[in-house]
Amino acid sequence: MSIGYVLYNSKAGTKNDVEDVKLLEVVIDEELKFIDVLNIKNYRVFLSGLEEKDFIILAGGNGTLNRFANATDGIDFDNEVLYFPNGTDNDFAHDLGYSKECNPFPITDYLKNLPSIVINGKKYRFINGVGYGFDSYCYKARDKFKSNRNKRANYISIAIKGLLFHYKPTNAKVTVDGKTYTYEKVWLAPTMNGRFYGGGMMPTPNQDRKSKEKTLSVMVLHSSGKLKTLCVFPSIFKGKHIKHTKMVEILTGHEIKVEYDRPTSLHIDGEMILGVTSYTARSPITENVKPS
Repeated sequence: MSIGYVLYNSKAGTKNDVEDVKLLEVVIDEELKFIDVLNIKNYRVFLSGLEEKDFIILAGGNGTLNRFANATDGIDFDNEVLYFPNGTDNDFAHDLGYSKECNPFPITDYLKNLPSIVINGKKYRFINGVGYGFDSYCYKARDKFKSNRNKRANYISIAIKGLLFHYKPTNAKVTVDGKTYTYEKVWLAPTMNGRFYGGGMMPTPNQDRKSKEKTLSVMVLHSSGKLKTLCVFPSIFKGKHIKHTKMVEILTGHEIKVEYDRPTSLHIDGEMILGVTSYTARSPITENVKPS
């Protein structure tokens, strides 16, 4: 008989999200064991202790997926991995057409050959996308709000306040497969593997994580003032912002480097890194290329 190991993060999401993980006992017939990922010190050791027919259910949002993907980088394991999307942000599930708290679905293949990002010589894998600039400001502000874990932050409210009062755009250079573009007053410059990030934002509506070419897309929102940006920003949730061609450009390639003229925060599937001046994102087909 197989055993399902449900991995969840007791510090992520709200109190209700953690409690909802127990709902899996209703929909899964096999025996389940619930494990807080904060208690897993070594994934290689943990995975080696599973029987061949055992399976894993990742319960959570973007951050839970990202942490598992990076913690298991370079580890070969044959156990099936399922996903139960019950986090604050469930952009991966949304991209594949699944809703919050749907029945667990298989994602083993999606965890293989992931794109990577290099920051200060260190490599991270990412599932959905990498945000740089204003979107990271919003994530940082939302994390502060979520210190009360029974409340959810209103991303739009945070974004409006940030646009009007707090965040200042930067100048940037974006290099895609060796060709460099320069932009002024850059508000957003995310590089995407899927279509969604940030709890439903769709910066690159034509990006396909399942494409044979394994390309990535970077969306640059630039050269606009606060009020114009404020008017266009909500349309990102529907992917309609791309019609504003004077202030929105999408570039596609296998290696994307973004450089800002001052340090700013960056998030990888919602996981924050502060004080970043540049990043390089690479498609999995360029993995043998040495980091610059």
